[in-house]
Amino acid sequence: MISTNDVKPGMTLDLEDGIFQIVEYQHVKPGKGRAFVKMKLKNIESGVVVERTFRADEKVEQAIIERRAYQYLFSDHLGFHFMDVEEYGQVTLDAGQVGNAASYLKDGDQVNLAFYDGRLVGLDLPVSVELLIVESEPGVKGDRSSAGTKPARLETGLVVQVPLFVNQGDRIKVDTRTGAYMTRVS
Repeated sequence: MISTNDVKPGMTLDLEDGIFQIVEYQHVKPGKGRAFVKMKLKNIESGVVVERTFRADEKVEQAIIERRAYQYLFSDHLGFHFMDVEEYGQVTLDAGQVGNAASYLKDGDQVNLAFYDGRLVGLDLPVSVELLIVESEPGVKGDRSSAGTKPARLETGLVVQVPLFVNQGDRIKVDTRTGAYMTRVS
């Protein structure tokens, strides 16, 4: 157990309605009354963000999350297949467990799987990934200086908005948190 006065953003808590990671934390001491703690919490399994208020010095259970490196192998009708890079054991996750991360996974990519009490609770992608553009319209000559964008289909099937100067066959860096184009990779 840990006091709400000792928590920090990034810590994980085991609450009655799930396992939550602290996104934001604010200790409030009003002029009258008792101090309290406002937290913005993200459910690790569902990704839902909620705001909760706790009494100052209230005890909550800290969840120790174990993260292990896995390599993405392939996907088929059974699900998404990953291999532990240290022990070479394989695990198969269904589409619900992988969620939006499927749009960023390529064969051979390394990801971290998060476990709590021996059960899988999440998949952590790197902040950005490099992907190849497989389909995109050519930019119109003369529109290069404007801030216009166009859709581009990537090798994983994800469609992102890219600047007009980016062409089919280019490699780009995509932010996995927002799904936004970051830069062209040479």
